[in-house]
Amino acid sequence: MAVYQYLGWRSILLKIFLTSFAISWILTIAEASKEEPKLLVLAVATEETDGFKRFMRSARVYGINVEVLGMNEEWRGGDVRLYSGGGHKVNILKEAMKKYWEKDDLIIMFVDSYDVVFMAGPEEILKKFHKTKSKVLFSAEGFCWPDASLAESYPKVEKGKRFLNSGGFMGYASYIYEIVTSSPLKDEDDDQLFYTKIYLDEDLRKKWTVKLDHKAEIFQNLNGAVGDVELRFSDTDSYLYNTAYGTSPLVVHGNGASKIALNSLGNYLAKSWIPKKDCLACSEDTITLESFKVKQKPHVILAIFVERPTPFLIEFFERLLLLDYPKERMDLFVHCGSEYHKGDVDTFLSTHQHKYNSVTYLKLEQGYKEWHARNLGLEECTKVNCDYYFALDSHAMLTNPDTLRLLIEQNRRVLAPLLVRPNRLWSNFWGALSTDGFYARSVDYVDIVKRKRKGVWNVPYINHAYLIHGSLLKDPEDYPTYIHGLLDPDMAFCKNLRDKGIFMYISNLHEFGHLVNSDSFDTSHVRNELFEIYTNQVDWEYRYIHENYSKVLQPEYQVDMPCPDVYWFPVVTPTFCQHLIDEMENFGQWSDGSNQDPRLAGGYENVPTRDIHMNQVGFEQQWLYFLREYIRPVQEKIFIGYTHDVHHDQIELGSKWITFIKEYAAELSRSVYTIKYEDPPKALMNFVVRYRPDEQPSLRPHHDSSTYTINIALNRPGIDYEGGGCRFIRYNCSVTDLRLGWSLMHPGRLTHYHEGLRVTNGTRYIMISFVDP
Repeated sequence: MAVYQYLGWRSILLKIFLTSFAISWILTIAEASKEEPKLLVLAVATEETDGFKRFMRSARVYGINVEVLGMNEEWRGGDVRLYSGGGHKVNILKEAMKKYWEKDDLIIMFVDSYDVVFMAGPEEILKKFHKTKSKVLFSAEGFCWPDASLAESYPKVEKGKRFLNSGGFMGYASYIYEIVTSSPLKDEDDDQLFYTKIYLDEDLRKKWTVKLDHKAEIFQNLNGAVGDVELRFSDTDSYLYNTAYGTSPLVVHGNGASKIALNSLGNYLAKSWIPKKDCLACSEDTITLESFKVKQKPHVILAIFVERPTPFLIEFFERLLLLDYPKERMDLFVHCGSEYHKGDVDTFLSTHQHKYNSVTYLKLEQGYKEWHARNLGLEECTKVNCDYYFALDSHAMLTNPDTLRLLIEQNRRVLAPLLVRPNRLWSNFWGALSTDGFYARSVDYVDIVKRKRKGVWNVPYINHAYLIHGSLLKDPEDYPTYIHGLLDPDMAFCKNLRDKGIFMYISNLHEFGHLVNSDSFDTSHVRNELFEIYTNQVDWEYRYIHENYSKVLQPEYQVDMPCPDVYWFPVVTPTFCQHLIDEMENFGQWSDGSNQDPRLAGGYENVPTRDIHMNQVGFEQQWLYFLREYIRPVQEKIFIGYTHDVHHDQIELGSKWITFIKEYAAELSRSVYTIKYEDPPKALMNFVVRYRPDEQPSLRPHHDSSTYTINIALNRPGIDYEGGGCRFIRYNCSVTDLRLGWSLMHPGRLTHYHEGLRVTNGTRYIMISFVDP
């Protein structure tokens, strides 16, 4: 009996234990199965702007669920860029909330869409929201807008931004619904004022537990706070850090005047660009033309603007012809606004216009102003229903034949290829704007210009070369124009695009070409480009330096030696030779070949020639630069061990300082600068000699007053003249079959006693420099 009682009590206790365990287990499962609130982002956007596309991309990157409200509806909230308004957003949100207000497991975030970028996913956003212990959280800013008189009504804060901003807020769905339906609001009324009055009502603020995100834990408004944030990178992402409050905000809003700053930051945020992976966004939404047949390729208007004297315009046209794009799919639109280039433009068109589908030429005598001509170019594109409009100024030297194709394939509405003045920081874009709308250097400007960071960059200003998608010209709302107050055409064009929220991009993914510097272009000479050697050295070399010159400097290259210690190498082009002759003959004041020479310090020439000195035609400094850049490297290879001893007081500017001054002038003053080169080699005698049978046919034996001499043949034996040449008497060795553009280099004193051989017919020209006298 006792045993049975014992077992019965144990059974009861076991049942109680099991029942308690079951209840606990059920409660645990129920608690675990209870879902955490989800995040839904609501955003108003009545059209797909560039800013909206950026917003949606950032949402996709972080897996954020976005419901877009009002798309393709008429916007009735006024122009909030210029004055208060935006009540239409509240009314659109009010309508949308009817289907969500009863969902207790839903957190609603409402943000502007055109100027907002996400920087984290929903889990992190919700985690930070719950830490605020608020039911509704509004973003905060440093300005009391739109009614500054309400500033003193705001609760005081010890640290952080004090005032409400309606561009970003979040909270429980039921609370959001109660707020937006709490009172009526007209579409044209101000949405921020609507929410501000609710927040400033202490009873309503407590009722709905409304708080402000004072320290940018979640929402970062940039207006007035750009200096508070810095861009940082991890191995996998890019993000903002608020240095003022030590926070890492998750949603950034370019409110007010901070949209350009947001555009710059947006080049990196939402995994757009990361140092270890470069530009991740650059390959998104691109197209390829590889499979397109010729007739299927986009129809392009190539608009060329020659507005002022520009050096090397002939090369500009030559490179234009080399663009690897079917010319039958291109129409030319050309405006010549420069009297200096009228003949060049006429010649180009008369020679090549038949290659293009059509040509529209606005001639100089028609008198079109630049802004008018540029607007007419856009109109031409709309007339023919073009797919793309490629605007190109005469300063834009495109050296990459694939430029047009690469720009089209990037598939942006406005895109420019990066073009930079060689060895300068002057480019065809601005990375930032000053408060008055002019140039300011962005923190990444130098890295972009030097291509240390490669990508496709949203910038506030472009010029000289850019591609416009034809769709932009079909929309009356977005149609660009080159008129805006008294601004220059390029400034007006970019200002109008910025005001319309149209992004302008610059690509440095490839080497596209460079900019020609025309600021100090002197057109008073016969051959003006000849004087551009250190202003536009890259193009000067292209025109004037021999195509095989670079081979001479290669270690394995054996320099020709037609006579003992007389070296022979290519250095300049036939064009250089002819242009130098033209310049000298235009000057025309050849010496008389007598011993009396007033151009010299002593007034006496021991071995006279009929010549013109470089300093007489204003080419002395350019020629000394030529000796330094193109002769000295060959001399150091040939005459091994001979170097120039240089003392600090002998050099006005070293090469590094020259580069610095050029960049400094370009960046700060953008004005004309003058550089005097006194870096060796030195040459006091630099002159062109003319030999003619009826003037001075030859030159008697002599030594040169130099350490070494260069002698460049400027025309051709057997064609331009007969006879001539140089004989080195000690070695009884003559060089007569001279090569156009090739230089002889030989010692001047002691060993190489030489004479100029007789010219029997025609005219022989040579360029002589006595180096290091």
